Amino acid sequence: MLAHSRLLRPGSAVRLRVPLPATAADDALSAFHQIVDDPNGNDTADFLFLPVNDASTMGPDDRGSHWSLLLVDRRDRNNPVAYHYDSARGRNDRPAAMLAAHVGAEDNLQNAPIRQQRNGYDCGVFVLDGTRALARRLAGRRQPDLNLSNLVLDRQALQNRLRG
Repeated sequence: MLAHSRLLRPGSAVRLRVPLPATAADDALSAFHQIVDDPNGNDTADFLFLPVNDASTMGPDDRGSHWSLLLVDRRDRNNPVAYHYDSARGRNDRPAAMLAAHVGAEDNLQNAPIRQQRNGYDCGVFVLDGTRALARRLAGRRQPDLNLSNLVLDRQALQNRLRG
């Protein structure tokens, strides 16, 4: 199942959510197909892991201040479901809804349970560790547990992985 997953780079997710105005529709559609299509042009992406940022533009000075995660289950292409994991509940609802709309899941956007951060700076750690936990669960089970209420963050292990 994990082979049919796509992990999007943060910049690509922001471009998908906030396309340039002149060619917005074409850019968004093209970006979407670059995500879900394999090298032969076949739509093979069952799961999308999309980092969500609250940046309002693609300008170099607007980098946003909060990250969350959107997991999109596309196994039913006609009825994709988006799960929004926000460790600062509600803070990224609008950008998540915009991103869900660009991947066809605007009608099935759900707030997903995730442990809440206790500071103003660990949102990125929640996104990375949450992505890792969900990817492991999706690889291991037909009906995985998507609840991250008990997510255990390990900042040191994350730093070691990023260094190594």
